[in-house]
Amino acid sequence: MGKCLIISSVVVVAGLIIVASLLAVIFWPLKPTFISRCKELEGYDCEKLWGAFEQAYVGRDPRTVPTKAYDPFVAAADFKPACNRMMFWSKTNKVVHDFTKKNGCFLTLEDTVLGYMLNGLTWCGKEGSTITFRSFACPGMEENKAVDSFWNRVSAAFADAACGDVTVMLNGDIATPFDPKSTFASIEVKRFDSSRVRSLNVVLVTGKSAGTNCINASLKDLQNELKSGIKYNCKEVTKSKIQECSSIPGCGACW
Repeated sequence: MGKCLIISSVVVVAGLIIVASLLAVIFWPLKPTFISRCKELEGYDCEKLWGAFEQAYVGRDPRTVPTKAYDPFVAAADFKPACNRMMFWSKTNKVVHDFTKKNGCFLTLEDTVLGYMLNGLTWCGKEGSTITFRSFACPGMEENKAVDSFWNRVSAAFADAACGDVTVMLNGDIATPFDPKSTFASIEVKRFDSSRVRSLNVVLVTGKSAGTNCINASLKDLQNELKSGIKYNCKEVTKSKIQECSSIPGCGACW
């Protein structure tokens, strides 16, 4: 009998731990992470940015949050252009961010105030609630417009600010480096302003043996998307070469 009580107690304790862990995942506060990351960037009113961000989705069905709901956040962020240093990417997430982190010159969206605080995170609100929910308390990514609309909006803002010589890293190990369904193709390229952007430099990231090259048909589509007056350049660069370049200080690309 005593053994049964002990086993039951263990089961209850284990159950409570599991429930507590699940609640922690669901309700783990997003604001402290947001504010902490914001302070790393320095020079921003982090409470103001949080308020502008939070108002977009709190109290709303996450499946119905429109892109324009994040307009106040973009306005509050007041992102300043980084001419000749802006780096776009598509299907090269790890390569490009390893490069920008080590090189310290080029900037992706996720390196700026527009994307840094929310990079890698999931959130949503609930209709009639003032709580920010996390993880599996939110709908799947295809339905969670609270997240999807955010990234679409800040991607547009980042592209609107593009100026000078702009760079993009595309995946040269796949058949369609310029994927028409990607954020870069469907949002960012379309917003490049020829009065501000001088050129687009494509870095086609390849393995030891190139899967595709700069004459790939999808890259012809990319050239056709560019507004008249924006010059186009493309170069096939291996991942090992990019890793080598990442250790070289300064803004001059070594490829």
